Amino acid sequence: MRKLAVCGESGKQYPVFLGWDLLERDDWLEEIKFPSSFGVIVTNSRVGSLYEERVSSFFSRQGFTIQVVTIPDGEEYKNLSTVEFIYKQLLNLDLDRKSFLLALGGGVITDITGFVASTFLRGIPYFSIPTTVLAQVDSSIGGKTGVNLPQGKNLVGTFYPPAGVFIDLSFLRTLPPREYKEGLAEVAKTFFLAGGEILSLLEKREQILSREEEILEELIFQSLSLKKKIVEEDEKEKGIRSILNYGHTIGHALEKVEGYGKLRHGEAIALGMMGEAILGEKLSITPSKVVDKQREILANFHLPTQLKFKIEREEFFAALRQDKKKERGKARLVFLKDFGQPIWGVEVEEEKIGEALSYLER
Repeated sequence: MRKLAVCGESGKQYPVFLGWDLLERDDWLEEIKFPSSFGVIVTNSRVGSLYEERVSSFFSRQGFTIQVVTIPDGEEYKNLSTVEFIYKQLLNLDLDRKSFLLALGGGVITDITGFVASTFLRGIPYFSIPTTVLAQVDSSIGGKTGVNLPQGKNLVGTFYPPAGVFIDLSFLRTLPPREYKEGLAEVAKTFFLAGGEILSLLEKREQILSREEEILEELIFQSLSLKKKIVEEDEKEKGIRSILNYGHTIGHALEKVEGYGKLRHGEAIALGMMGEAILGEKLSITPSKVVDKQREILANFHLPTQLKFKIEREEFFAALRQDKKKERGKARLVFLKDFGQPIWGVEVEEEKIGEALSYLER
């Protein structure tokens, strides 16, 4: 078992525990300060059918009283209607400010549970139990919460760190192949931003695709360590944390245009990184060798590097204009001068982004 402590701007820390079969042991629980003995698991129908009983039984054995709120599975349910549904369920369960939530699931669940926790009764504690690669390396730490609006992704949200994160890697043994691979896009993104020797871990293609425990644990631990360093320096995304949006400006717009669920989030980010790398090359920022190496790594994990569908430009740019990172009506992107040398906040005209899309469509 490994442990990290993430410190926010307020000075408050929260622990992150990572290991195989973490929920088969309880020695680490002694380090957690639970506000009360009453908690509610928030999960979706698919994850709940697989793991709800296991997680509920684990906490019940430790003396907790656990209830469950289940929402439908899918990005399309990450909205304010679902938030209202959860609020009503929590009121029916008579939660108070010392009760806590347990987010059991992937990125949708961790995002929406964090948002609910930050707003219900003006804030109650929550703990994250991420069950996918994507959630374990991305949404589980950093304190971002959010829900989607019809106009775009994560347009409503808060910065509200969890009280603790419990990463049981054994959940990844049963993760469907497509869902597993999409999570590798966020791992690759973090490593592209870091550069250096850590990139060599991504060369272990066969071990990663076959989910060898040692390499998978190292990938996720290193990804978390790198993100921890960035978010501790800039928790509210006023500066360097913006580099974590590499691939997300174009990727989120593609995800919206194609339809949530048809193009998975990690797949959209892979395409977004390729689009931003190609655009960076056209702007004489990103060397061609970096573009080629990035394409090779993503393709090795069976992630998309080209679009298999034509993009309706007006619909795409309408989605892009809703990006929460824009300023003065212009998109602000992250580019790589090299692996480990990102620059952020670069304003780019829509015409240039359209040219990059044309290359992705070839």
